[in-house]
Amino acid sequence: MADGGTRIEIGLSAAIVAVADPTPLILAVSARPEDGVDEPEGLPSGPFDPHAHRTFEIGLRAFVKEQSALRLGYVEQLYTFGDRGRQADLGPHTVSVGYLALTRPHPDSAMAMDRARATWRPWYRYFPWEDWREGRPAILDNTLLPALDAWTREPPDAGAPPRALSREERIRLAFGLDGARWDEEKVLDRYEILYEAGLADEARRDGRAAALARACRPGGLGHPMRFDHRRILATAISRLRAKLKYRPVVFELMPDTFTLTELQRTVEAIAGRHLHKQNFRRLVETTQMVEPTGESTSRTGGRPAQLFRFRREVLKERPAPGLRFGMR
Repeated sequence: MADGGTRIEIGLSAAIVAVADPTPLILAVSARPEDGVDEPEGLPSGPFDPHAHRTFEIGLRAFVKEQSALRLGYVEQLYTFGDRGRQADLGPHTVSVGYLALTRPHPDSAMAMDRARATWRPWYRYFPWEDWREGRPAILDNTLLPALDAWTREPPDAGAPPRALSREERIRLAFGLDGARWDEEKVLDRYEILYEAGLADEARRDGRAAALARACRPGGLGHPMRFDHRRILATAISRLRAKLKYRPVVFELMPDTFTLTELQRTVEAIAGRHLHKQNFRRLVETTQMVEPTGESTSRTGGRPAQLFRFRREVLKERPAPGLRFGMR
């Protein structure tokens, strides 16, 4: 119990990522009919019970198994989310511990996931402006940036804390405008600006002044999620995109054997960027993170392609093995 009688609860939420075809996927859970609520999908989550769960991670794995029928492998803690208003200020105030988990879709778990009301969704469903694999997303110039430009001319919200940078400068840096570079790792920065500007559905649901004062909100700015789960997902995407460059986490998403094309497309799917084929292959050779199996496959079409596997010895050889890829 916090001062003033406000109840505090600890929640656990997981952004579970997989890649297929090659699309980055996030596991989303629908509200149950017996809950009697009409809410958007959210991440697997639940309250931490210290009597039932010895650690946060044990509790998280239990919730995920119950809500999605998945047994998690790689898991890391992301951040603690506890801003006032994260659940529209209704009921006890929940402080949520967010996690990033990486896995591979298992076809034999589809039926169990369906019973658990869980499904894989493309993460660009929630952040369509983050996918640059086919070039600059049209939504940026057609919808998002004009709406943000209009916001820069609006007066600040009453009681808003002063910021070191103006709205214009924050937008320039977050969205790579006027000579600034688009940084694929600033997913959370971009979402936070949209939330503050009242352009995210969650801002209206949370009663934010900028959203309530807006007569209409541009459509197509990504699907909302329950509570602050889209903020947690943005944090997870930012973390994973950064971690690709200094840890071999991409191999947690790969099958045991793969072609270099499949590896490149997986990295591109996560980073949201096209990578130059020859530069990527030279990078893979330089890092020595993969080794040939001596076998080949024709599943990619065309000529048979050589199969590779992750070379785990690299974890002992270098403190920070990763794919420090450059963008074209």
